[in-house]
Amino acid sequence: MGSIGDCFDNAVIESFWGRRQVELLNRRRWKTRIELANAIFEYLEIFHNRQRRHSALGMRTPVEYEMLYPTRLPA
Repeated sequence: MGSIGDCFDNAVIESFWGRRQVELLNRRRWKTRIELANAIFEYLEIFHNRQRRHSALGMRTPVEYEMLYPTRLPA
């Protein structure tokens, strides 16, 4: 995204892709692209967003964190 030493680096997304590689892609092989697409969807929607605890959220899941701090809609 940016040049070396830039504050606009992509460390967050690189960390996410690396974690997905370790937790999902390196564990098995898929026969079809549809099977892989379904596995990626399940990883994101089921595991990453609902079960995996994130240190940046105080070791809560994103769903738990959002329930603690609901957003208010503008009036």
